[in-house]
Amino acid sequence: MFPDPVLPVPPPPVDPAWPLRRWLVHGGCLLATFVVTTFFGGWHYLGFLTDVGQAPPVLPLTGARFWFGGLWFSVSVLAILGAHEAGHYVACRRYGVDASLPYFLPAPLPLTGTFGAFIRIRDVIPHKRALFDIGAAGPFAGFVVAVPLLVLGLWLSRPVPMPTHVEMIALGEPLIYQAAEHALWGSLPGDQLLHLHPVGIAAWFGLLATALNLFPVAQLDGGHVAYAVFGARARWITLASAAVILALTLVSGSWITWAALVVVVLFVAGPSHPPTANDLVPLGRRRLALAVAAVLVFALCFTPAPIEVVEREAPPPLSGAAR
Repeated sequence: MFPDPVLPVPPPPVDPAWPLRRWLVHGGCLLATFVVTTFFGGWHYLGFLTDVGQAPPVLPLTGARFWFGGLWFSVSVLAILGAHEAGHYVACRRYGVDASLPYFLPAPLPLTGTFGAFIRIRDVIPHKRALFDIGAAGPFAGFVVAVPLLVLGLWLSRPVPMPTHVEMIALGEPLIYQAAEHALWGSLPGDQLLHLHPVGIAAWFGLLATALNLFPVAQLDGGHVAYAVFGARARWITLASAAVILALTLVSGSWITWAALVVVVLFVAGPSHPPTANDLVPLGRRRLALAVAAVLVFALCFTPAPIEVVEREAPPPLSGAAR
């Protein structure tokens, strides 16, 4: 018996409508996220028009002032998220890695209006240098956009009297937030706090998203960086980081959702990062220095209690951002 000849299998036919549908999906996600973030941004704007603890002015939700006011927040938050994903996408294109355009995710969350954004990487990463650049480019790009927006948002903010006997949402202040606030406003009197402008809220969310992505866990951005630097040993860094995140739920309940998501990801994908096509390519000193910079960015953006509901009974000795 002679073996059957191996005939080439023709590729599946390409649907000419697929590129259009792909653009419609990405554009639809972006438009939906823009509308939802502008809507919740409108509520942030109404809240900013009044002092903390007071009822906001009554504006029609179909009115131009409500929606134009919401643009302060939506444009800022989409700029940060867009820069983050563009960093990943450009790095992928640089190394010839097939990646999708960003998917923006709208969400019925009053504080943010979005779950964030992501891109799909369809190829195996060629080597550790590419993995490092792709993983680090997003947080660095988002951070570069978030910092000037933070300064602008704090500059547009205003001191207001500290409310008493009122329940309010307190946003945790990362180190870079505290430094920028002190540089612009100094030490506020104990009976005042800084009422955060919607641009400042967007920048705060951008800093939080940067810190979350830089956790060295599995296939998060920080996990890519950790694997590029430490190789297979990054598995233990992932497990240690997951333990830290679980411990943070004892500090603030706002970590519970993130901790649950990390546990699900580790259960489904495992704690080990998939290897690149060539793990033997060294990073070099410049990327090792950038890895240290990534740790510094994480430290500047991290806060142990991101969101807390507090009840003010008396004016505290220190000022802080509030909603």
